[in-house]
Amino acid sequence: MRLFNTLTGAVEPLRPRDAGRVGIYVCGPTVQGPPHFGHARANLVPDVLRRFLEWSGHDVFLVRNITDIDDKILVAAQNEGRTVASLAERYTRVWEREIARLGIAAPDVTPRATGHIPEIQDLIVRLIETGAAYPAGGDVFFAVRAFGGYGKLSGRRPDELRAGARIAPDERKRDPLDFVLWKGAKPGEPSWSSPWGPGRPGWHIECSAMATRYLGADFDIHMGGTDLQFPHHENEIAQWEAATGTPFARMWVHNGMLTLDQTKMSKSVGNIISLAEAIDRYGPGALRMFYLRAHYRKPVDFSEARLDEAAAAYERLAGFVRATAVLDPNMTGDDGAAASDAGSHRDAIDAFREAMSDDLATPRALAGIYDLVAAGNQELEADRPGRAVAIRDVVLELAGVLGFDFAETAATDQRLIDGLVGELVALREEARQQRDFATSDRIRERLHKLGIELVDARDGPRWHLART
Repeated sequence: MRLFNTLTGAVEPLRPRDAGRVGIYVCGPTVQGPPHFGHARANLVPDVLRRFLEWSGHDVFLVRNITDIDDKILVAAQNEGRTVASLAERYTRVWEREIARLGIAAPDVTPRATGHIPEIQDLIVRLIETGAAYPAGGDVFFAVRAFGGYGKLSGRRPDELRAGARIAPDERKRDPLDFVLWKGAKPGEPSWSSPWGPGRPGWHIECSAMATRYLGADFDIHMGGTDLQFPHHENEIAQWEAATGTPFARMWVHNGMLTLDQTKMSKSVGNIISLAEAIDRYGPGALRMFYLRAHYRKPVDFSEARLDEAAAAYERLAGFVRATAVLDPNMTGDDGAAASDAGSHRDAIDAFREAMSDDLATPRALAGIYDLVAAGNQELEADRPGRAVAIRDVVLELAGVLGFDFAETAATDQRLIDGLVGELVALREEARQQRDFATSDRIRERLHKLGIELVDARDGPRWHLART
């Protein structure tokens, strides 16, 4: 497995700290509101990497945090007239629900910042002891220039930086570049006791403490969007390594942003499309396809046309699975090969593995799956169902590694069937009410030929599949 490591600027082999086991930390959401479509990618990329590593035989332990205390959450709670805790809990559940609808598997651990105050405070104490942090008026600041390696992830060195929108100036700071580790409590805010007075953790320190709490130092992969590379991820490294002198994470894997008219999708810009709305309209399979058709490191510009193309591409896969679902899995092709035998498709499986091992080259992996679908459709047209089923089994396996679940297609098909049968039953009932018994009997007979039985009950007609 080879991945682009932002820390080194190169594609390099994944060398797990512990043989056969891969530890992954994913920067999770700040739960001040529901997720938008752009948030999906930062969760989908780790999901695909995890699925591929597990398919390849690795034991994967994935941690995705929840930031449930933050300035943005305080503002949102005030705007909605809620307590901070109730708002954070509400949107945590919304996030988890919508991410699950997209087919993203739950992490092994979901630590919350408010559940790890002792670990956060212990790390701050160590930073103060090493001289890399200092208390000031109830707050505690990290001294950026005290850590010689600052900037090694982003390439932004202290001498090149200026105080800006995300580097808040404060007269209590020794240097404008210093950032807050602990915020002294203001009236009405949630707070925890500490050696520096009541307060709450800063944003950056949370992840340094939680990642190492569950994965230890020098863990394998840290993931997140490129928008977090600086200052958040840069500060995570600085905090841990300044406090301990040990490496924080081996590899940093960043996904590109979703843009709208070349502008990052974000709440602050106001160009958001909710994830719930996108799933309701297109379905999880189409949304996965939208992202996986592009390499994870490249930005993707949102457009209705691209989503329609992704939906059509997904339907090509789903259509082949649907067409072969009714075939007997024990059928054999004309050559007598068992339908479940995938041996003849070993080259396709190996090509898929090589594409995914090459920095998660999902466009190339998808192209190989579509080649299989094309071959499977040719077998169907040639009336060789056994061979088509054998190809279908390989398609299901490889598409499953990418997280495609065709059960949603079956559910959609069932809803369509239910709707169409319901319309026919309603037409028959209307004919009966008008005493047009010829039309009524004709509809009933045609439904019977399709394997659908009607029962005229007191409360109206009911239908069920004929028992065989």
